[in-house]
Amino acid sequence: MVGLRFSKNGAMASSLRLRPDLRPDLRRTAVRRNAARGTALPVGAAPGAARSGSAKWALGGIIGGSAAAGVLAAGSSALALYFARRVITPARIRAEDQEVLAVIREGRALQVILAATPDSTVDGVYGFFFDGGRGHARIGRILSYSPAERTVLREVDHVYSGDLATARRGWWSGAAYPDPAALGLPVEDVLIDVDSGTAPAWLIRATPAVEDLAPDVWAIMVHGRGATRQEGLRAVRTARELGMSSLLISYRNDGLAPSASDGRYGLGSTEWRDVEAAIGYALEQGAREVVLFGWSMGGAICLQTADLSRHRHLIRAMVLDAPVINWVNVLAHHAELNRIPSSVGRYGQLMLSHRLGRRLTGLAAPVDLKAMDWVSRAVELRTPTLIVHSVDDEYVPFGPSAALAEKNPEMVTFEPFDRALHTKEWNVDPERWERQVAAWLRQQLAPRANPGDQEPAAGYATQDSDTN
Repeated sequence: MVGLRFSKNGAMASSLRLRPDLRPDLRRTAVRRNAARGTALPVGAAPGAARSGSAKWALGGIIGGSAAAGVLAAGSSALALYFARRVITPARIRAEDQEVLAVIREGRALQVILAATPDSTVDGVYGFFFDGGRGHARIGRILSYSPAERTVLREVDHVYSGDLATARRGWWSGAAYPDPAALGLPVEDVLIDVDSGTAPAWLIRATPAVEDLAPDVWAIMVHGRGATRQEGLRAVRTARELGMSSLLISYRNDGLAPSASDGRYGLGSTEWRDVEAAIGYALEQGAREVVLFGWSMGGAICLQTADLSRHRHLIRAMVLDAPVINWVNVLAHHAELNRIPSSVGRYGQLMLSHRLGRRLTGLAAPVDLKAMDWVSRAVELRTPTLIVHSVDDEYVPFGPSAALAEKNPEMVTFEPFDRALHTKEWNVDPERWERQVAAWLRQQLAPRANPGDQEPAAGYATQDSDTN
């Protein structure tokens, strides 16, 4: 079976990357399968190699008569289908791909020696999960780094659960805190009525702030693919500073909320209904407007909510961190990372978006990837939006975020970071993230005579735009 390597971040649990050690197995398996059928495997075949006519079959044979032209060999078709299904299938087990080499006690302080990885060698504050997720530690600044030995020594700020001294492996995460109590904040566990039952959420009510700009505006935090509501804890202090209550939600297929009937991600095309339900809950509790915060796929969900929800006129603003602005771009990027031919990647996209492809993918309804291309739909976005995105994001390329801001500077402000990889802009520089988000939100939450008097947002921000 082909394997996928899961990401080391909390927001995009699956990197959709084929494990290099399994790529040869995929080819050998396909060769054996096709040999038994008397067909050839064209993937990687030598130039000019003959292909058996029985090895070619139209895409219509895959999805029951699609209008798309072209043919795929059986091995390529299987890879396209596998790739498509992995995009929309929630992963229940996380790969523990960060090695722990030693834990050192210095008086009352703890330090940890880790194998050097692209994540562990970036300074900042992070979460580290181990023991199958039962253990959680907050990892702090780098004390030393040895490229020759491929090791890094870091401070351990706090161990919330588990015994880090016995940990040998785990996974890196942007979720530095396990729950609101770790931030010293009182929390209410609430349930939100959604399509298939109730979804748990954390409600952190606002306290009177120095500048109580928006006591009747709530912040709704929408986590990314494969992550949990813990992801939104990074933004709670900023929301409270501005006088907003925070609702950190769960949504279908995230392991806390009820699963969708098909058990598949809609990439934002279905999950937005759970955000709409959260807005409805906030309104029942006294909110008059909301600000949506979204990370990675959570950003795509927020964009769909602002486009389709009956409450869209009550969304005062959106703050999107490393959002998926264009799924076609993201899927093409991952196909390239996995060395999947572009034609195979396109067939995988077609399987997701064609009405007959659901017979193979398991989707209850096709995913309209075109409707979620916000670069093409830039002028249709009428909600003030701040996008924070690192230029070295390895999972969701930043290009569409920058393009959206360039095409719609009236509504979209783009703040580039660097060194943060995917959704870890806050982790790399918490002070800068909080300062820039708070400054932008102050402008959006400032009192106005009526909703039509809103000041347009700047396109590319110039204030605090350094990436140090």
